[in-house]
Amino acid sequence: MRARGQVKPRASISVRTRWGWGPSASEKMSPLDPWAIAQELLTARASRGVIPVPPSARDAAFDLTAGYAVEAELARLRRAGGHATVGRKVGFANKALWRALKLDTLVWARMYDDTVRFARDNAAELSLGHMRSPKIEPEIVFKMSQPAGQDDLDPSAVLSRVEWLALGFEIVDCPFADWKFQPADFVAAFGLHAALVVGKPREVQPALIPMLVEQLPRFTVRLLKNGQLVDEGSGRNVLRSPALCLGELASAISRRPAAEPLSAGEVVSSGTLTGSQPVAPGDIWTAVVDGLDLPDLTLRSIA
Repeated sequence: MRARGQVKPRASISVRTRWGWGPSASEKMSPLDPWAIAQELLTARASRGVIPVPPSARDAAFDLTAGYAVEAELARLRRAGGHATVGRKVGFANKALWRALKLDTLVWARMYDDTVRFARDNAAELSLGHMRSPKIEPEIVFKMSQPAGQDDLDPSAVLSRVEWLALGFEIVDCPFADWKFQPADFVAAFGLHAALVVGKPREVQPALIPMLVEQLPRFTVRLLKNGQLVDEGSGRNVLRSPALCLGELASAISRRPAAEPLSAGEVVSSGTLTGSQPVAPGDIWTAVVDGLDLPDLTLRSIA
């Protein structure tokens, strides 16, 4: 059976190949064909399959431009299957990684109406049954009230375009063996996005913006698993401030002429505040923020 949201614009047969799941040899498609790689990733996602060799390891020509072409094809296929895109998630929001990975900015991928949900009373349950090796990341989540300014790197200007902010948990899951991939593979594979759980939003009123500009780089977060401290982080870990990260995202999107600009109504998950932590059924995770007026968020993971 075809996974929900997976559509086939032309006849194709998916078979097991030396690279994992992909088109049959009769299709005669290059590994760089965005449609072929999108189908491979959708199949792996639906079957919890692992792709042994990521696209960048098959062909050195698979760069970020190729990765974003696959990401755009996935968005087209999912929309054709009835799923709306609702926002973006950020990756590599840490400049210390950029030199090693030969990046000049962060990367991003879309999130969908069936992957983003809101917690009730700041508590939620999430099934991991369709995931392979999920990890959890506490993040600051924004909702845009206006289209993002492409050159707005001032945090006050960025926040003036935000409707609300909230604490969130992103769950990431990797289709590649041993979590080994390059940025282009990350972008192509949904940005590793599996789910986003959003806590109670706090409206960004104009009078609050100066205070938020001060607080967002300085606040701290504690990540607890079953009541025990696992990791700590701060807003500084996300490009020195989640607001600055949001501005960098708008700028990064504008550098790709084919990309849809960051628009009003989009939800943005702005990058992990701590290290990513493996998550398993039965875990109870809590994020506790100090120095920023956001309530604790709790997530129970189930099978």
